[in-house]
Amino acid sequence: MQRATKLGHSPAYFTLRKPFENLFILMIYHMQKISILLCLSFFATISFSQSKDEKKILAILDNQTKAWNTGDLEKFMIGYWESDSLMYIGKSGVTYGYEATLQSYKKNYAGPEKMGKLSFDILHLKKLGHKHYLVVGKWSLKRIAGDVGGHYTLTFEKQKGQWVVIADHSS
Repeated sequence: MQRATKLGHSPAYFTLRKPFENLFILMIYHMQKISILLCLSFFATISFSQSKDEKKILAILDNQTKAWNTGDLEKFMIGYWESDSLMYIGKSGVTYGYEATLQSYKKNYAGPEKMGKLSFDILHLKKLGHKHYLVVGKWSLKRIAGDVGGHYTLTFEKQKGQWVVIADHSS
């Protein structure tokens, strides 16, 4: 009461003004929360949306999985660079070349009991530049000969408008 009169306002001024001040403060508080949520959803959309190139790379991996699971190693290799410079690194060391890599797959995965059912779990898909992507993931084979799995790193390069694997390190 003394404070109100010192400021030159009657006590009624403060009792009428206070509910409106509280409402205004609540509105500002909620608008800030809404603004923060909108910003977070915007950045989440940007960070989780996939570019056309990422979708193409993921489609290649999906097609490879389908080809493997039907026992078609030639179709599985469609995502690889058809070059003597293709590099595959596996448990036996480094293999160079498309044909040598295909022959290695045919030797190590002869028949459905060794091929089994392939699945990929993508852990990272990172753009390295306008022509390169790095894919890191897990692979697993559910098969009669015993389940196996491991990790892989694929380097994709865009050549003549197409994404191809130029290096594969699977272990």
